[in-house]
Amino acid sequence: MRILTVGRNDAGQRLDKFLTKAVRGLPLSMLYKAIRTKKIKVNRARAKENQILAEGDEILLFLKDEFFDVPENDRGALTAIRPKLSIVYEDDNILLLNKRPGVLVHEDTEGGENTLILHVKAYLHQKGEYDPDAEQSFAPALCNRIDRNTGGIVIAAKNAAALREMNEKIRVNEVSKFYLAAVKGTLQRRTDTLSGYLRKDAAKNIVTVSEKPLAGGKRIVTRYRVLAERAGNSLLEVELITGRTHQIRAHMAHIGHPLLGDGKYGQNRAEKGKGYKYQALYAYRLRFDFADDEGTLGYLRGREFSIDQNEVWFLKDFS
Repeated sequence: MRILTVGRNDAGQRLDKFLTKAVRGLPLSMLYKAIRTKKIKVNRARAKENQILAEGDEILLFLKDEFFDVPENDRGALTAIRPKLSIVYEDDNILLLNKRPGVLVHEDTEGGENTLILHVKAYLHQKGEYDPDAEQSFAPALCNRIDRNTGGIVIAAKNAAALREMNEKIRVNEVSKFYLAAVKGTLQRRTDTLSGYLRKDAAKNIVTVSEKPLAGGKRIVTRYRVLAERAGNSLLEVELITGRTHQIRAHMAHIGHPLLGDGKYGQNRAEKGKGYKYQALYAYRLRFDFADDEGTLGYLRGREFSIDQNEVWFLKDFS
């Protein structure tokens, strides 16, 4: 028998979700069977797969030792890495990071170690704020994603309460995200709110945008304003009202103004010779439009953060 005690970063989760991370050697089908047959109990009482755990709860697991044999944690890697992070803001709960174009936020299907989240874990581990040996189910995590070749602000949560709360704020649209984008051509309207429908082809990693509903598509809303025009191109500030995969890139291409340097939704052959090896898109500003100041992150209500615009590599062409 093993006993797991629910810690601060484990609390607030469903029992089954906690166990998939805390007992990684246990197949999912066997996990649910063990709960049904009372081989997994909470506080010595019959458990339910969807019950919410509280700090201090004791989970009794009458399971074979083999299920607890999991690969060693990444303590060694976290100690060896020299973290390279551009920190915009930091407090006890979150980090705001300026991700550079070309950096992966998470490990992709081909593997690789030079990811933003790995550097976040190493940074917090070396500061003494994250000990993988002391955690059963939690690891620092990113709350939003940015494409590999897009730069800008990424939110990282240092603890489980901050992660849950920030993810919920993003889900209910209480975090406003603003991008700088350089696009081909000059737009007829200086400001506009675009709406449409976006469908993702996961196999090809590409999306399709239409003004009419698409089977399997989701509604998108993209707001922009023109900041400058140079050499037949335009610099925009774009606000994501909805946040879908490749939304800005595909939506602007759909109205005939693809991003400079975007080889997927535009033509970037000529632009590469002018230094546009990435799509000209940067998540440079965000605002926490929380409805109230309750909760772990309530102190962030109304606060706005931005990066130094000198770090946005394509702005020089519009100065």
